[in-house]
Amino acid sequence: MPHALIVDDDPGTREALAAIITEDGLTTATAGDLREARIQLVRQMPDVVFTDLKLPDGTGVDLFEDLDPRSGVEFIVITGHATVESAVSALKMGAADYLVKPINMQRVKAILNRLPRAGDLKAEIGTLRGELRRMGRFGLMLGNSAAIQQVYDQISRVAPTAASVMLVGESGTGKEVAAQTLHQLSLRRKHAFLAVNCGAISPNLIESEMFGHERGSFTGADRQHKGYFERANGGTLFLDEITEMPIELQVKLLRVLETGMFMRVGTTKEIETDVRLIAATNRDPEQAVLEGKLRLDLYHRLNVFPISLPPLRERGKDVELLAQAFLDELNEQHGTRKHFPPAVKDMLLSYPWPGNVRELKNYVQRAHIMSGSDSDSTATVPLQITLSKSTAGTAITIPFGTSLAEADRQLILATLEQCGGVKTRAAEILGISLKTLYNRLVEYGNDAGRGDENDGAEEPRALGKADA
Repeated sequence: MPHALIVDDDPGTREALAAIITEDGLTTATAGDLREARIQLVRQMPDVVFTDLKLPDGTGVDLFEDLDPRSGVEFIVITGHATVESAVSALKMGAADYLVKPINMQRVKAILNRLPRAGDLKAEIGTLRGELRRMGRFGLMLGNSAAIQQVYDQISRVAPTAASVMLVGESGTGKEVAAQTLHQLSLRRKHAFLAVNCGAISPNLIESEMFGHERGSFTGADRQHKGYFERANGGTLFLDEITEMPIELQVKLLRVLETGMFMRVGTTKEIETDVRLIAATNRDPEQAVLEGKLRLDLYHRLNVFPISLPPLRERGKDVELLAQAFLDELNEQHGTRKHFPPAVKDMLLSYPWPGNVRELKNYVQRAHIMSGSDSDSTATVPLQITLSKSTAGTAITIPFGTSLAEADRQLILATLEQCGGVKTRAAEILGISLKTLYNRLVEYGNDAGRGDENDGAEEPRALGKADA
């Protein structure tokens, strides 16, 4: 039977926690300070420890440091509102979760519901690491280069905890796949994983999409709508392009992170949620803070555990491994047996892939289609664009002292011109969403912001596409 150790100098807190933990089928032991807690650790090693951060003879972190990292003991810290930052520090060290006083017993139950799976989870992570060594796979991710193995190690460390994660990487590097892998290796894996592209939702609707709305709360609200935070309760919410979220909504997001409470649009009734947040951006988040695109306090809340995803050009032979995986998938779907000729393999390895994994996947699909149904090898399809070429009209000069806003404007307009006005392609090269590109063009007062015939039927597809 699982065993829990409760460490708190307040007898009422110890008794309340012991009662609810016992109801859940665990045996319990209690201690009022570090000395008593260490005695209990000798008597019986617990499966989970609930400890206050502030104790009469030290801190809960001291007890955490006494435990062998290989013991598999789950560590839950308890803190007052004034010491939440200390709880965040404990999460970075490896604590599984934290509780804020006064303790919400429903949250305790939610934590307990996840804990029995911890042993299986650690075993699964070990299995996945073995699979990585043999096949270059880690959950939903693929690759065995040194750069991506470092990412695997970071994910395996942070996944079982409750820490918020910030994924930073160029467009197309696989941020959503990394977020899904984090979720699958977490204690929340049996609950929902929801992905939201903050740059693809209208600013007028994003609050309703995030928090939901009541019937009649605004024109067109003919029924009650549950937002992402409500639907992801118990699971993971992935916020892609977080720097594109309106500043006024970032304030409300920060409040949810601090209190675990939110309100649907059109009501004053608070709803509790237990959601793990994973945020992502293809911009430098610190630069976004300086530009006023991301609140500093929200950045610190989301950036508890940052993970940088390497661009494909830095992953060596992972290109060939990924391309083959995409081709195998297409062969299975269509009942074909196509392979890459040597010339295509050489081209795949020599190209810099500015669009990263997403561009590679699209290329493999084009090559599979162009090769025809009678061929066993893929066609040698020319790559669409090579950004390394230096030809007339493909570069812009920005004088020293030019503001960042003006430099952005010149780069966006020049890229759009080089793409013949096709906004979907320009957005892909710039590493921003199509919605963001439209917003910038409207801001610049450029005619291109009103759309043109060059965009065709690609726009709806791009608007609904979240960054990988």
